[in-house]
Amino acid sequence: MRRWLPDLAPAVVAVALGLFLMANSVGEGDGAPVGLEVATGVLSTAGLVLFRRSHPVALMLVLLPFGILFAMPMGALPVALFSVALHRRGRVAIALAALHASLATVVYAVALGFTRPFYEGATFLVLLQVSVVAIGMLIRSHRQLVDSWAERARQAEEGQRLRVEQARLAERERIAREMHDVLAHRISLLAVHAGALEVRREASPEEQKAAGTIRQSAHDALEDLRTVIGMLRTPGEDKPQPTLGDVPALVEQSREAGAEVGLAFDGGDGVPEQVGRNAYRIVQEALTNARKHAPGAPIKIKISRTAEPGLTVEVGNALAASTSRLPGAGAGLTGLRERVQLVGGRLEHGPTPSGEFHLKAWLPWAT
Repeated sequence: MRRWLPDLAPAVVAVALGLFLMANSVGEGDGAPVGLEVATGVLSTAGLVLFRRSHPVALMLVLLPFGILFAMPMGALPVALFSVALHRRGRVAIALAALHASLATVVYAVALGFTRPFYEGATFLVLLQVSVVAIGMLIRSHRQLVDSWAERARQAEEGQRLRVEQARLAERERIAREMHDVLAHRISLLAVHAGALEVRREASPEEQKAAGTIRQSAHDALEDLRTVIGMLRTPGEDKPQPTLGDVPALVEQSREAGAEVGLAFDGGDGVPEQVGRNAYRIVQEALTNARKHAPGAPIKIKISRTAEPGLTVEVGNALAASTSRLPGAGAGLTGLRERVQLVGGRLEHGPTPSGEFHLKAWLPWAT
């Protein structure tokens, strides 16, 4: 039923207005036969229901002569003109309104002469058409504005989704590059030990053959690893990956740049390299976010081991009240969440009741 209401409502308005005009015309004794009025009224109403949206201009042109000669179709003309203003450009609606007003004025002048009823009828007709066209154009502009806002919102959401996806992919690529260095080192050690076992004099021929197979397999694995990971590298990235021991140097760089950074380092011995690399990246991203969103605000960093095998990294900074926060896409935090989830850890971040931004990550490792 709700789908038909937008189509039935204009038809009801047209019928009600047509009946009012026909009643006045019959009362004055100058109207057309009632049967002909009803027939033209039914046809005009059916045209409104069927063609008001798809062919409003053609419908208006067809109704023009009937609306001038008969009372019932005259009630459908304002509705048809409103549909033109709603679904077509403003100049088209204005042109049709001017055409209708011109034709109706000529017919009224011939039928009534330049009398008071003529002036009253012409004035009412012009005011009605101006009102109908203005309301239709206003609604059409409002719809277009709402549609443009909806499209911008959709594009913004799509852009945000793409930025988040790019951040995840970038973080995965960076993790893959880091793992290349780790795996390359370990596989190289495996190849060296296998090579030493292969040339050992005390080893039996079977052991030497097995060691040779291990050495060759390790060599092939290194070549495959270099081929795959080499595509992810960009120029200038062939350098050692930072670890937990490089965090103090990172903090010192921020201090030299003017930031007030406090570092509490507890229990950093014996932390696996992979966990240390992840902790370094978390501190690095947290410092970047703090400089971006709260420049000049003090930053506190705490790195400590937990009872369950793992490392906790906490970074907090006071939000500077005098500095407007820059908008951000959240891509850095998305990358950190991706990194932490890949190693089975937990990441929490957000504002605190005390007016600070707090980031806490827990990174596990196997015992």
